[in-house]
Amino acid sequence: MTKITIAIDGYSSTGKSTVAKLLAKKLDYIYVDTGAMYRAVALFALRHDVIIDDKVNREKLIEYLDQINIAFKSNPLLGYAEVYLNNENVEQEIRQIRVSNAVSKVAEISEVRKKLVEQQQVMGQYKGVVMDGRDIGTVVFPDAEVKIFMEASAEKRAQRRYDEMLQKGETISYQDVLDNVTSRDLIDTTREDSPVVKASDAIVLDNSDLTVEKTFEKIEEIVNDKLRNV
Repeated sequence: MTKITIAIDGYSSTGKSTVAKLLAKKLDYIYVDTGAMYRAVALFALRHDVIIDDKVNREKLIEYLDQINIAFKSNPLLGYAEVYLNNENVEQEIRQIRVSNAVSKVAEISEVRKKLVEQQQVMGQYKGVVMDGRDIGTVVFPDAEVKIFMEASAEKRAQRRYDEMLQKGETISYQDVLDNVTSRDLIDTTREDSPVVKASDAIVLDNSDLTVEKTFEKIEEIVNDKLRNV
């Protein structure tokens, strides 16, 4: 069967990664969580005092870029690949709120985006890949056969993220999560380099009132329709 490239873009906490993982597993495709890559860079920056008082030392981070190695390694128990930063599994740590608060500031730096986009294009050069992020269908793979843009209200996205963090035992308020979601939306949509924008040929999916299962069903239907016609 002919393999295709599937690009899933959208705002933070719309469930892109969750449905992308499910889809990749169903199709036996490679899954790449590009958001995790930017989070890994943000974590590196936090650990090396490149981010102080919410301000990123741009020049210092650019100097560090050659020391940042990001890889995905399969975890058979989970059914998907986890992200590694310089050979350390950071899958859980990159989901913490301190990283969430820093990631958009790091992602707006052109040199960071250039480095990671190059890596992402290599990962998907042979197709058979599901990749989610903010600019997959517009910058990374503008020729992707399937482009989906996911959106949902900020309140619904914040609630999902809040519930997820509580389940992991983290102590945080819903308001803090909502503030993080709206702040990231502002930065992601207004940055000069590769802002969040829907590709002209992307299918918009608002899952504000959809379960994960229903969201996956809709995306699977879109993908299967495309696969029948390639």
